[in-house]
Amino acid sequence: MKSDEQLMLEYQAGSSQAFEALFERYRNSIYGFFRRRLNNSARAEELSQDTFIVILRGAERYEAKAQFRTYMYSIAIKQLWSERRKELRNERLATEVTQERPVTSPADSLWVRDALGQLDEDHREVLMLREYEQLRYDEIADVLGIPVNTVRSRLSRARSELKTVLQLNSARGVTR
Repeated sequence: MKSDEQLMLEYQAGSSQAFEALFERYRNSIYGFFRRRLNNSARAEELSQDTFIVILRGAERYEAKAQFRTYMYSIAIKQLWSERRKELRNERLATEVTQERPVTSPADSLWVRDALGQLDEDHREVLMLREYEQLRYDEIADVLGIPVNTVRSRLSRARSELKTVLQLNSARGVTR
């Protein structure tokens, strides 16, 4: 089995089958990355496709210095940040900003997802990259552009914060 980096280099050399192999390896992972972070499955699918389009268009600039997986998640996280900025702009245009947290409906996904939504954004992202995407600390550091020690401290804080939120929600009877 060829490495991701070998496949990407083959695609640079003109092999469309190499890119198809990469797409098949990672399409579900990238979709899951977006789906866990967005409430809209159609938008998650679109952003997944956009991520692969960015990889396609930027293939000539790819260098096998880092792992392909790190390169791919770096693109995905930038897509996510762009999406969140756009959502925030749209929210501001559509409604007045309220100080209250919106009430979650029974149709929302699991209570853990609700608890994750209550975490500090930096902590949540590190935790999700580690637990859901199974990235190593050095990969998370590369994706987010922060030192490995910062990854460690944010992950520790995120886990502690999540535990507290889950305990509070449980005590209030918020669990589903």
